[in-house]
Amino acid sequence: MRKRGVIITIVVVVAAVALIAPRFLRPKEEVAAVSLPMVSVEKPKIGSIEIQTGLTGSVEPSDMVYVIPKAAGEVTQVYVKAGDFVQEGQKLLDIDTKQVEGAKISLDTAAVSLQDANTNLQRMTVLYQSGDISRQQFEQIQSSARMAKLQYDGAKLAYDNQIEFSSITAPISGLVESFNVEVHDNVAQSNTLCVISGKGTKAVSFHVTERVLGGLHVGDSITVEKNGSEYHGAISEISSMVDAATGLFKVKASLDSADTLATGAQVKLYVTSERADQAMLIPTDAVYYEGGQSMVYLYKDGAVVEQAVEVGVYDAEQTQITGGLTIEDDVIVTWSSELFEGSEVELYGGTSAGGGQETAAKENGEEKEEPEETEAEQ
Repeated sequence: MRKRGVIITIVVVVAAVALIAPRFLRPKEEVAAVSLPMVSVEKPKIGSIEIQTGLTGSVEPSDMVYVIPKAAGEVTQVYVKAGDFVQEGQKLLDIDTKQVEGAKISLDTAAVSLQDANTNLQRMTVLYQSGDISRQQFEQIQSSARMAKLQYDGAKLAYDNQIEFSSITAPISGLVESFNVEVHDNVAQSNTLCVISGKGTKAVSFHVTERVLGGLHVGDSITVEKNGSEYHGAISEISSMVDAATGLFKVKASLDSADTLATGAQVKLYVTSERADQAMLIPTDAVYYEGGQSMVYLYKDGAVVEQAVEVGVYDAEQTQITGGLTIEDDVIVTWSSELFEGSEVELYGGTSAGGGQETAAKENGEEKEEPEETEAEQ
């Protein structure tokens, strides 16, 4: 029994040694590989980018005339009212300028003087031809007749102007948008008597800053929104002078099929303030700023490289790169706090730093060989 107990003890010890020994004898396991940051990359693309700027504008007719008197006076008769349609040349109102009668008297006086000068010239012509007066005397009489004719022409022009000034007519055909005078009102040459809008299409006028102005050109398309409806048009006029009242530049655009828009209505409009064609574009989220310098992260050989770039036109989604990149660069488009110059990274579905492809291939090879070894042992 004692011998049997010794044998059992020896067996237990051997078994324990067999279980524990491999833990001390086998090679030390390799430290688990550190997980690298995963990133996605995109190559720059060539395309177009434009910036839409929202503004507020005022609807007006494409043709609008402000009627202003050419002479001061009292309104004696009114023939139209706001809302009337008028034809070009139609009489709008009469003004007593207090100068028509004076101009008529001057014209009549000049006419009498001209008649006397012509009669005298005819008599003197006969006398000159008969030798009764000298050539010098005859030339003086001719000069007096010419002077009388000039005086008459001047008086006639002044009279015609006074008649025209006293009778105000429509310069264009269209709608009388406003009419600001009544009979017996005294008007001056600075007063606007009425406003007439032409029968043509509608237009919209708006003001822009110098920065936005630099991106606008005659012919550029615009979009106008009002009460849920959308209208389209094109820029027709761009002022190069600052509006003293607003400090901005006035722009005018003609609209297509916008007859339903009321004159004077305020509308929301959109213009293309900046545009770049055949531009190198990358996602805007890939650009960051360091000390005022625009930067991107590039992926090169499994590591991060910081690259300074020059930025052009940009919006919330795309940014134009004007310098610092090539079309073949791999731009990192995912963000991580672990990204910095020289940091090792791994691509989603791609390679990592330090020969990641090679390591992956080896691991795959080993996994494929294991079943073969097992089968051999069996």
